[in-house]
Order: sequence, then C-alpha cells, then structure tokens
Amino acid sequence: MDLKIIFQNVIDGDSKEVEAGVKQALAEGISANTILSEGLTPAMDEVGRRFEEGDLFVPEMLVAARAMQAGMVLLKPHLIQSEVKSSARIAIGTVKGDLHDIGKNLVGMMLEGAGFEVIDLGVDVAPEKFVGAVQAGAQLIGMSALLTTTMTSMVVTIEALKKAGIRDKVKVLIGGAPVTEDYAKQIGADGFAADASSATRMARQLAG
Repeated sequence: MDLKIIFQNVIDGDSKEVEAGVKQALAEGISANTILSEGLTPAMDEVGRRFEEGDLFVPEMLVAARAMQAGMVLLKPHLIQSEVKSSARIAIGTVKGDLHDIGKNLVGMMLEGAGFEVIDLGVDVAPEKFVGAVQAGAQLIGMSALLTTTMTSMVVTIEALKKAGIRDKVKVLIGGAPVTEDYAKQIGADGFAADASSATRMARQLAG
C-alpha cells in the first residue's frame, strides 16, 4: 500500500477511501505509527499549509480533518497496543460562558492528526476543569473564546492554575475570533493561535 494514496485521500477529504487505505495498509503489515507519521500527519500539515496560503478554506479543512479522523479511529487500538507515545497530552476547551465549538473541534482534529493526545473538555469549561486536566497529566491546555465577554474566563483560568501551584507545569495556548497576540501576552499565556493550522504549529513549539 502506497501511503501517498492515504495522504492524498485525506487532503481530498475522502473518508471512505482513507478508511479503506488504512485497513489495507494494516493488513499488509505496515505499522500504525508509520501510517500515522507518513500518511495522516503529513496530510494534515499540507492541509494547514494550503489553508495559510489561501488555497483551502475552513470547510475544506473540516472535511479533510474528518477524513483523517476516520483513519485515526482504525489506528488508535494499534497505537495503544504498540505503546506509541503521543508527542504530548493537550486538554482543549471553550471557556466558561461560551458554547461555540466548531473552531475548537477543528483544532482538536488537527492536533490529533499531528500526533497529540487530545482531551476535549467540551464547551463552557470552568477553570477548575482545566486545572483538573493538568493535575491528571496534561502538559498543555488550549482555551478558545468566541465572544469578547468570555475572554476574561481565560484570565480566571490562568489565575486558577497559579493558585493550584501548577502554572509552571503547563503551557497555555489561547485562540478564538476576538483573541489577539497582545491579549495573550497581557494575560500571561504562553502562546496564541489565530486558526487551527497555527494552533497545531504553536502547540508543537510549546511541547518542545
């Protein structure tokens, strides 16, 4: 099985063909880690690159990410069995008071395609839940806000991490339509991402 075919089918957003390709590759004895690192992950990197260059838009990114997810569902049991370690564990969520989830979901799919272990805390996430995720082993947290009125929840969450004595144990990445790089610096976040593609790149940088 040529993994370039899986690569292209992810970019094309063809979930059925991605599933078929992953099944065939596994049947031929190609390791799950190889399929991930040479098929799915580079495909999502390419999707991100094309998005940043203006060749693809959010709908195409979503379709590609869903195709990648279709392959990941098949790979996960094999990755667990072979004890392949994710590059890092990241807990993501839309902050307290905010119920928007499309952007967060896309970020989660992109991060998973990049090899991260993603813990999706959902929407309207209280600071305590982010704190609990870090205490449970998350090395990064990603907070999203789509409303200017909920951005203050990011500040409250960072303060909660400090109070819990774990701020130095986690990298904080924030994003969302009204969020800016200046705001990230102002509240003491470690990184800012304007979109799902840059979120993946920034998470990699923060994870070292």
